[in-house]
Amino acid sequence: MKIAFIVDKFPSLSQTFILNQVTGLLDRGHEVDIYASERGSTSKVHPAVENYHLCDRTYYLPQIPENLLGRVFKGIGLLLANGYKDPGCLLKAFNVFKYGKQTISLWLLYTVIPSFKKSYDIIHCQFGTQSYRGMSFRNINTPDAKLITTFRGDDISRFVREKGTEIYHELFKTGDFFMVNCDFFRQRAIALGCEGNKIVVHRSGLDCSRFPFRPRHLPADGQIRIATIGRLVEKKGIEYSIRAVAKQVRVTPNLEYNILGDGCLRESLQELIDHLNVGNFIHLLGWKTEQEIIEIINNSQIFIAPSVTAKDGNQDAPINVLKEAMAMGLPVISTYHGGIPELVEDGVSGFLVPERDADALAEKLGYLIDHPEIWSEMGKAGQACVKAHYDLDKLNDRLVEIYQQLLATSKGNGQQREQAQLVSPTL
Repeated sequence: MKIAFIVDKFPSLSQTFILNQVTGLLDRGHEVDIYASERGSTSKVHPAVENYHLCDRTYYLPQIPENLLGRVFKGIGLLLANGYKDPGCLLKAFNVFKYGKQTISLWLLYTVIPSFKKSYDIIHCQFGTQSYRGMSFRNINTPDAKLITTFRGDDISRFVREKGTEIYHELFKTGDFFMVNCDFFRQRAIALGCEGNKIVVHRSGLDCSRFPFRPRHLPADGQIRIATIGRLVEKKGIEYSIRAVAKQVRVTPNLEYNILGDGCLRESLQELIDHLNVGNFIHLLGWKTEQEIIEIINNSQIFIAPSVTAKDGNQDAPINVLKEAMAMGLPVISTYHGGIPELVEDGVSGFLVPERDADALAEKLGYLIDHPEIWSEMGKAGQACVKAHYDLDKLNDRLVEIYQQLLATSKGNGQQREQAQLVSPTL
């Protein structure tokens, strides 16, 4: 099969779930190209990007200005630069009778690839926010492809709150199939208008062989190391884990809390650490490579993922770093948030507490510190859950099956699909 992935940014260290699918499909003999709206940093990349030469498979589409007037002026520049390369393709982008608002909003123009010579069987939008690109990409470049969209969190929570509950109305009419990474978001998509028989839960998988299991015990030096991994943004809730650890070190001073990641809240979180006078215990380590992350988790005894619903409505699915920690045998503490309860069984593989409750986090942390004899059993339960439900090979096999089943279905809705109207999210 020939597959096009539509993504927001590439490469991206925080989106290993996309890399796992791309490399899994390549390993199975399929062709995959990546179409991104933004060029990511190449100073520190996941090893798979280099090992599979993924940058050679990546094409960058012009970013679309939010302001319609700015979109028009930038579009004129695109026409002058590219119009001579394939005039026929450019003319398609202005067929208002066939494509309606896709033409008026200029989404088609910004998705035209001059002299495009490729066709695809599958166009897979890796976020709902990229589905507008996907619909335009299919119409203008490869109209016979099947269109799949995966919702992953922000796109089905914050974005819907910002744009309105009808924002995916045309996508649900014209898209061929949909996937979500947890049942929590599947139910939300159905509530927004997606047909239940067109959407399945397809979890973000993990290559457990890269995250070796080790039973956790109290270290000989008595130093208990705690880890959190994630972007330093509101929905990761790291403020509350900092406050919880700061409270616990008054009772248990032999703690070390390492926070891996970066983001817009780094400065304010460092100020909080300094204000609480716990700089000797809590460390913001910045971005790390996958191998560095594995080494830090391997040397830790407890993992905290204190996710919260952000003020703008942004929510998480079961996060990959939580699966990685569980696969490696760490007892975990997380929150009743989004799809996380589908991953962590409270009292079995770890503990769940209410969102934004630093006292509850501190209480469960204290319990784990006082009862190291339960670490090993919790770690085994966590690893068993990850292996049973998040095995990457099985999930990539299933992804291929979904593609194949979709291609085997009737193409009788093609004409109706082409005539559908797309309401731009930026209008």
